[in-house]
Amino acid sequence: MRGIIYFILVLMISAIFLVCVKEAQKDYPIKPVNFTDTEIKDTFWLPRMETNRRVTIPFAFKKSEETGRIDNFAKAGGLMPGEFEGRRYNDSDVFKVMEGAAYSLSLHRDPELEKYMDDLIAKVAAAQEDDGYLFTTRTIDPENVAPGSGKERWSNLGSSHELYNVGHMYEAAVAYYQATGKQNFLDVAIKSADFIDSVFGPDKRHGFPGHQEIEIGLAKLYRVTGDEKYLRLAKFFLDERGPEKHKAMFPDTSDFSIYNKDWYLQAHKPVIEQDEAIGHAVRATYMYSGMADVAALTGDLNYINAIDRIWDNVVSKKLYVTGGIGSRHEGEAFGDAYELPNATSYNESCAAIGNIFWNHRLFLLHGDAKYIDVLERTLYNGLISGISLSGDLFFYPNPLESDGEYKFNQGEATRKPWFDCACCPGNFARFLSSFPGYVYAHTDDILYVNLFVEGEGSVMMGDNTINVSQTTRYPWDGNVKITINPEKTADFTVCVRIPGWARNEPVPSDLYAFLNPTDEKISLKINSETISLYIESDFAKYTEGGFSSIQRRWEKGDIIELNFPMPVRRVVAHENVKENIGKVALQRGPLVYCFEGVDNNEQVLNLSIPDNMIFEVEFRPELLGGISVLKSANAEAPQLVAIPYYAWSHRGVGEMAVWLPRNKANK
Repeated sequence: MRGIIYFILVLMISAIFLVCVKEAQKDYPIKPVNFTDTEIKDTFWLPRMETNRRVTIPFAFKKSEETGRIDNFAKAGGLMPGEFEGRRYNDSDVFKVMEGAAYSLSLHRDPELEKYMDDLIAKVAAAQEDDGYLFTTRTIDPENVAPGSGKERWSNLGSSHELYNVGHMYEAAVAYYQATGKQNFLDVAIKSADFIDSVFGPDKRHGFPGHQEIEIGLAKLYRVTGDEKYLRLAKFFLDERGPEKHKAMFPDTSDFSIYNKDWYLQAHKPVIEQDEAIGHAVRATYMYSGMADVAALTGDLNYINAIDRIWDNVVSKKLYVTGGIGSRHEGEAFGDAYELPNATSYNESCAAIGNIFWNHRLFLLHGDAKYIDVLERTLYNGLISGISLSGDLFFYPNPLESDGEYKFNQGEATRKPWFDCACCPGNFARFLSSFPGYVYAHTDDILYVNLFVEGEGSVMMGDNTINVSQTTRYPWDGNVKITINPEKTADFTVCVRIPGWARNEPVPSDLYAFLNPTDEKISLKINSETISLYIESDFAKYTEGGFSSIQRRWEKGDIIELNFPMPVRRVVAHENVKENIGKVALQRGPLVYCFEGVDNNEQVLNLSIPDNMIFEVEFRPELLGGISVLKSANAEAPQLVAIPYYAWSHRGVGEMAVWLPRNKANK
């Protein structure tokens, strides 16, 4: 009897120990406030989220059905006859839309969508082979796989997308489990990951995915299951990258395909030695995001140091004024330092989303607002430019200039309803569904207000529930009212981001500058009492880390009021950006503007902006979903009209430019 009691006690102590270990698990020091705990109510983002829910997600599922992407799972599962349709990576397009649908279900219960998902999950489960392998093109017909898949399993990892596809599946499965509590999709993901873990590892098969993504998915699986093998596997795939291992994956030096170039796959150096963003921009940002996840979960400083160096390289030399990244069509890749062409810029929509993933994670690691500054620039400009206001048309590249006939690779002068390589629509579906999760973040004693979006959020800080609400017309207006409602009166800190653009700093580097810094001051009030943000009248010295840190005893109904002046600003680029020498771009608040032919007598590429030209702001609620238009007010000069860059190409085909020559003669 004594032995049984002892055994039970040991089990209880072990269980308590495991719980404590799990609770003490390393992770990001700052936590995002979950998107399900933030309700968006504003007139800018809420319509986009509703369009995503009502239009984009159903539309993307419909296109996936029409193009055979979903049928591929049914065929692989023996549920219907037929050959594989499309590209080897088409499985991933379906998984991304499923992830977006899962996030949507977290916010809006929809029995019809949930049933659709369950039926689709059943097809995915049927397509999975008995050992856990899931890759529809090989399962349907192993002798006639889609080009680039490799003759056998894992034989062409650089280009097969076998690991990339299931990485997106892991993200979708975790999202659906969290949305519904159902295990059906998560079981498929776990079976797949367990199988891959049985194949790859230090003492097993070596190799790495040509297209990064599985690392992010594995980190999410680790968080939801607590199984450390998934975290170890994510780190293994990252640590496998390097020139010698890449050469072993592509031994045939006569193959001059893009996959044979180690820079394209970020395999030119081991990941911890990298210091420059090169190669395919989407793969790169997914890898940097995966490195951030692994660093947060393991405490690996080498990973953190590497992605910090790479971030500095991007922000100081390779970032477009719209927040876009990836200047080259060849390889959808980063260019050399300061290689930022306008008409031929690539700026893939997926790269903008990847850039947001990466910058958000860097903020969660470091707590510096400069990462949110870059995130916001990308969000309001280079990201939402890729999807139409109607939610069913998309840009793959996002150029900063167009002659109205732009056609190169997947580039067009107008948005398209779908692509042969349809990675971007699914990425929009999943990002816009989860957008509320980027607004707030917290620690046990700090609440971060990162983005200015009307709505409400709720977060547990210690044993106290803190409700926070915002009232604002941002990005059209710089007035923001933030109400703090703690359940119990308590001492904690509210860190409100003071955007770089409001501090005369377009980006956290010298890559761009405002031509005429403003001396208009930001105002901050707490319960109507003005608080100074300035030290010795120096506009730049306002607070540390890009935040105004307000530490006090907070009570229900306490109000923070901010006013960010929003003059029209002229932006100039670093002198090494050759294409923009002598040119200016316009910005107001977080929005970059462009000139479109429809507003300027059909021609903009022959225009210039005199230094003495004054621009007035006019809000037009009926135009393009409601926008603030910039109109030149000089009676002696032809009128110029600019609209937010994200809104171009909604009114027919025509010329467009972000950067125009600066006319100093009229100063």
